[in-house]
Amino acid sequence: MPNSNAKFHCNHRGGQEAGRRELVSRSLQSAQHCLEDQDFGTAYAHYLLVLNLAPELKSSVKETFQFTLFKWAEELDSLARIQDLFNCYEQALELYPNDEVICNSMGEHLFRMGFRDEAAGYFHKAVKLNPDFADAKENFYRVANWLVERWHFIMLNDTKRNLTYLKAIENAVRSGCKSVLDIGTGTGILSMFAKKAGASFVYACELSKTMYELACDVVAANNMEREIKLLHLKSLDIEIPKHIPERVSLVVTETVDAGLFGEGIVESLIHAWEHLLLQPKPKIQDVSTGDYGRVIPASATIFGMAVECKEIRRHHRVGTQEVAGVCLSNSVQFFSPTYASAGSEETVEPYTTEKLSRIPGGYVPLTEPCQVMTVDFNNLQELKSLAARKPWKLSLPVTEGGILDAIVVWFVLQLDDEHTLSTSPSEETCWEQAVYPVQGLLDYSVKTGDTVMMEVCCQDCYLKIQKVSCLTSECGMDFSDRDDTLSLGNEVELCNALAGLQTTSKQDGNGQVCVLESTEIALLNNVPYHECFKAAMGKVLLSLNPTKDLQSMDVDGHGSGMNLQESQNKSSLDMAPDPLYILDVSEGFSILPIIAGKLGPVRAYSSIEKEQHQAALNVISEANHFPKETLEFWLSHLEDESVVLQRPKSDKLWSIIILDVIETSGLIQQEVMEKAAISRCLLHSGGKIFPQYVLVYGMLVESESLLLESAVQGTEPTLGFNIAPFINQFKVPVRVYLDLSTLPCLPLSKPAELLRLDLMNPLSNSSSREVKVQICKSGQVTAIPFWYHIHLDEDRSLNTSDASSHWKQAAVVLDEPIQVQVGDELVLDVQHHKSNISITVKR
Repeated sequence: MPNSNAKFHCNHRGGQEAGRRELVSRSLQSAQHCLEDQDFGTAYAHYLLVLNLAPELKSSVKETFQFTLFKWAEELDSLARIQDLFNCYEQALELYPNDEVICNSMGEHLFRMGFRDEAAGYFHKAVKLNPDFADAKENFYRVANWLVERWHFIMLNDTKRNLTYLKAIENAVRSGCKSVLDIGTGTGILSMFAKKAGASFVYACELSKTMYELACDVVAANNMEREIKLLHLKSLDIEIPKHIPERVSLVVTETVDAGLFGEGIVESLIHAWEHLLLQPKPKIQDVSTGDYGRVIPASATIFGMAVECKEIRRHHRVGTQEVAGVCLSNSVQFFSPTYASAGSEETVEPYTTEKLSRIPGGYVPLTEPCQVMTVDFNNLQELKSLAARKPWKLSLPVTEGGILDAIVVWFVLQLDDEHTLSTSPSEETCWEQAVYPVQGLLDYSVKTGDTVMMEVCCQDCYLKIQKVSCLTSECGMDFSDRDDTLSLGNEVELCNALAGLQTTSKQDGNGQVCVLESTEIALLNNVPYHECFKAAMGKVLLSLNPTKDLQSMDVDGHGSGMNLQESQNKSSLDMAPDPLYILDVSEGFSILPIIAGKLGPVRAYSSIEKEQHQAALNVISEANHFPKETLEFWLSHLEDESVVLQRPKSDKLWSIIILDVIETSGLIQQEVMEKAAISRCLLHSGGKIFPQYVLVYGMLVESESLLLESAVQGTEPTLGFNIAPFINQFKVPVRVYLDLSTLPCLPLSKPAELLRLDLMNPLSNSSSREVKVQICKSGQVTAIPFWYHIHLDEDRSLNTSDASSHWKQAAVVLDEPIQVQVGDELVLDVQHHKSNISITVKR
């Protein structure tokens, strides 16, 4: 009977619905109990069940579900259950595919684990879902610098470079090259040049997932997706006919860095000649057939010269034996990583890069430019012989007396018989130059008539210049250090650069070698920094323990009374006062704890983790005759940074806590205000956090350079191809590592105070502020450079834009320039969120 069946089905459905509601209710209750018991894994499982059974509850339980997910993910992370962690996030995103908070959190986990491409995708999605989500924006900006390096913008804006490549490719295609492979395509611009020139078949490969996807978008936007085959592969992995049907007649590439070979061009071209290119042109052949292989660029010539440059010197050589009263013992030798790489078995970049035309203080050529070597990219045997070639000697006659600080290298790319590109420091070019700092000499002075000697080789895909020495004109005496010192790099173990600091040590007759990052060496050379800290620390310690001995301390850096260490020793004999506790949680290598040890009976704690850093500090401590207990290394084995800010003993509090507030890049350190809030609770009465407060200063400028370095400026520089909208998705509003003293810009206003960050009273800080700025020169506002005055107390401060500063500066670059006249007044809306400063301009 139909009616009876209908009634049965209705009752059955009703029973199912009641059962579902009951199960949902019980699961919600169980989830709540689990949360109270901090059993996040079980709570998460209950919420998954609830949301799958009752999707209508998604909005009402969303916040609690997010909290549970994040807590459970933290547990899984700590247990190294990585696959389970990602499974949880994937389940969560199936339920909430458009939740920007979950996307951002997933990205954070991915980024911490080294999956930058994937992390960027989630951060990018979170920003698209909510453009005002500050955490996601900051995360995306930081990861964007990893994924799309800033030189992409500068290079794409270099019209001369683009036009020269286009003409060379057109020549090759006209002469018969109909099939083209673009190795390391980046945005795909060279592939599009080849297609525009008339190539029948164009293939392009790109290893970076982000750049590959960007190239796909660019090629499609220019209506060439059917004519250019993009491969998400390293060129070494391309196979015929699996990826491309047959050998090609032309390879185009720009996989060259400032040192020419650093991006692996030699290895990739050897493979291309052996597996992907047609045979090279014979000596006798009808050129019109074009059925032979060739490479653009065809060849390169490398040039070098010796220079004097104070800026390079202060980043690679410690220029003082005493810092704020602390003797840097002769038993420790400081070098930068480029020196250590000279004979290292590890593949470490043996040079730094600089735009010499904009280096602070300039440079002085000590020799004429000299040809270092040439390489023919169309000669397979020559390419193969490069790595096997024995080191060869090179000598440069000194034409100008001075201090030998570096060997500077650049090159000329011969794209074809007609077209060249030079990376010389005297050229207007998007390129920087390779800099090989000179280290390890007993005497760096040279004079006219002397000869700078060096050894050159190609190793580990790098051009290496090593064993630099000077031969004098009078007696031919070699002023280089002993050979065993020059080859110390063989014994230096370098840590992974991304892990932070690279230090090592070696005990021998020459003492201990300590390899520091260039910014750490610049910090050791920053005398005002250490003197300022010495005076500020002395003032606090004097106020906390005004004994007779402490009162005789030289807190202002002027010698008077007995030696401070003698004072400390006398104090320990006379009354043995309780020591005052000082904690230094500076990033990197810091001698501030040793400076503190000179200021009376203190117990200084350093948060340095690297064993070799600790060893070097111990040697310096011993050289200054400190008792062993003066310096301790605090919780260096713990991974949780927040634990570093705990107290040394349950009954003791810190007298001074030193925090690193500003990154050397010019940004505010991440989570520094959170650290300040914790630190404030751990201070002895009368104790201080250093710095006590920070003032952010900025000014309005017109700078075409900042625009060109921050975003591709329309289609004109890319010769009509539509690339800008796609790569500009990865532009960041703040440019870092700037030097305002040499930045090409026109100041349009006076410096203005933008923000105050109070570390002693972090709760009093405002996250936003409006600042009125008056225009003093007409022009276009394109950027707002900013820097910091770091106040250790009311009397002592450090300016991060000073010439002696180891810090660089940063700038907010506006999306659209603003035309202004003298007397105009603009309002800057300054926002501070975590470590991110954003500035918007209103009239």
